[in-house]
Amino acid sequence: MSLVLTNVRAFAVGADLTSSSNKVELAAEVEEKDVTTYGTSGWKGVIGGLGSGEIASEGFWEAGDPSLVDDASWAQLGGIGPWTVCPDTAAVGSLAYLTRALRSSYQLLGSVGDVAPWTGAAKSCWPLVRGQIGHPPGTARTATGTGTALNLGPVAAGQRLHAALHVLSVAGTTPSLTVSIESDDAGAMGTPTTRLTFDPATAAGGQALRTDASAITDTHYRVAWAISGTTPSFMFALSLGIR
Repeated sequence: MSLVLTNVRAFAVGADLTSSSNKVELAAEVEEKDVTTYGTSGWKGVIGGLGSGEIASEGFWEAGDPSLVDDASWAQLGGIGPWTVCPDTAAVGSLAYLTRALRSSYQLLGSVGDVAPWTGAAKSCWPLVRGQIGHPPGTARTATGTGTALNLGPVAAGQRLHAALHVLSVAGTTPSLTVSIESDDAGAMGTPTTRLTFDPATAAGGQALRTDASAITDTHYRVAWAISGTTPSFMFALSLGIR
């Protein structure tokens, strides 16, 4: 089935770039290393070397608020943080690609009469992971709670559970948000185990975490959050996946 791109969602650290983007591209590759020897009957032998990933995006320039593309891009340039891209919506369970990446480039403005453009890129520091959205960006949270369990399957030895947190907006007096990832062997999450815990967030921003490459036999994962403060309110998105 083909997909016409009409609702790609893109999150860079603490900014939602969706409404200012009209093109997002993902790329992942593994270096090809020649190991050709005698006795291969004239065929070249290769093995995989270092892997790399890149996110490139472009769209229409906006500025004047930390959530807008110009403010966010300048703040992130040269920094490392979480990125999440969803080909079609960011509802819970939607397909998501996530990584921890260096904001490596940002270009802006153009010719007279043009709608002001921007382009930017991020180079991965961690693998580009194919996962799912664990918490949607459009739901405000004002109290402690848990999300929907996702069946991601077990984590084999040598693999990691990766998660990217994007805190998009914060309101209230002394608000604080602590997000964690829990796992269990069943969707009911009767005896959950905490696998990852992000640092408390008090302002917009992003964090990326991953497990230590030990095996996890649990198959289901969910987002949990603890909120404190006076009339606190948080909008955040979270993606997670195994690689």
